[in-house]
Amino acid sequence: MTTRHGINWDKAQALFAAERELFAARRPRSRALSQQAAEHMAFGVPLHWMNDWSTPFSLYVDRAKGARFRDVDGFDYTDFCLGDTGAMFGHAPEPVAHALADQGAKGFTAMLPSEDAVWVSRELARRFGLPFWQFAMTATDANRFVLRWARAATGRSKVLVFNGCYHGTVDDVFVDLVDGRPRQRDSLLGQVYDLTQHTRVVEFNDLAALEAALADGDVACVLAEPAMTNIGMVLPEPGYWQAAQAIIRRHGSLLVIDETHTISTGPGGYTRAHGLAPDAFVLGKPVGGGVPCAVYGFSAELAARVQAAKRNAPPGHSGVGTTLTANLLAMAAMRATLAEVMTDAAYTHMFALAERLAAGLRGVIERRDAPWCVTQVGARTEFQFAPTPPRNGSQAERILDSELEQVIHLYLLNRGLLITPFHNMILVCPDTTEADVDRLVAGFDAVLGEIT
Repeated sequence: MTTRHGINWDKAQALFAAERELFAARRPRSRALSQQAAEHMAFGVPLHWMNDWSTPFSLYVDRAKGARFRDVDGFDYTDFCLGDTGAMFGHAPEPVAHALADQGAKGFTAMLPSEDAVWVSRELARRFGLPFWQFAMTATDANRFVLRWARAATGRSKVLVFNGCYHGTVDDVFVDLVDGRPRQRDSLLGQVYDLTQHTRVVEFNDLAALEAALADGDVACVLAEPAMTNIGMVLPEPGYWQAAQAIIRRHGSLLVIDETHTISTGPGGYTRAHGLAPDAFVLGKPVGGGVPCAVYGFSAELAARVQAAKRNAPPGHSGVGTTLTANLLAMAAMRATLAEVMTDAAYTHMFALAERLAAGLRGVIERRDAPWCVTQVGARTEFQFAPTPPRNGSQAERILDSELEQVIHLYLLNRGLLITPFHNMILVCPDTTEADVDRLVAGFDAVLGEIT
């Protein structure tokens, strides 16, 4: 018998083959659409990431509402992926749907502000504690723009990120630590200059490494998730952020907190829940209820430096912004989401369900004697293939196992339960029920029973 992360790998491979056959036999419409898509779409999908699921061909969605969606073959699913946070508050929330319909009749985009923009900026300032805001179409764009502003405001060229970080597809962040040395990520396509010339990378939770990397005084900003989320969750150790903020300030660098995923922590994100004081703040995916948009905020001091940098620059394009930035539809969606969807009551419901889910997963892991653990950040829960949670990106990467993930994910999918295809991240939303959570825990128990 071959064992892997405490499971019977021979059984797991046999189960995966059977589940792929089951998926294919039941979904002729998705199979036909996948074959048609191959004729005119590169990689056979609208975005090549859509091939990262465990399925033998793409699963095509017919409609999605709340915590559920239906595929084109008529199968219903409880969605614990929720667009990898893009639909963290459920698919097509009623307030957002109504706002979009209303605004759609009055105009989509004008490259001019609307009244909604004023309301949204005030609410962002109240909620997140930074007084000045700008907008983008995606969190990737927002992070890219903030890096540009930080370099302009400080006159410094370098940025610092944490090994294994997630900040969308910003070029500067694709630098990893390999055997303790910075290296441009091998998978990055079309990169024509060495990113390590301008990007420093250290391990999360390592204060000494952070101090050493900032000591030269040439780092414009530290771009960070307050808890790492995309290499498997890595939580900050007690006291880490209090000490890290002091180090960053002492060396004159700016702190940029990206809460695109950790907004699961609460209405004000991890930042407000844990008393962080960033110079800039980025939020993407969920802020418009799934409509493409993002926001980034500045402290008063940084906003003054940013505006001075722009005023003192020659006329012309700043390299910041796109024509569709802050379009009328996006602003209407953000206003509806912030006012009626991302509420305290919604988070209270989600937290209770996430606690129920985490407890259920831990119970299964203990009963099945699997050497795994469960990590949680608010409404975001994840099971990891190690007995204790990782403390940095290198440890998190070593316990990833995409093949084992796909066995578990496809088994759940064939039983109407969708979790995120990347690592084992699970989200609950305001429409998720206790019965939904219990079904997922039962499915998790069943698949472990098949392979342990």
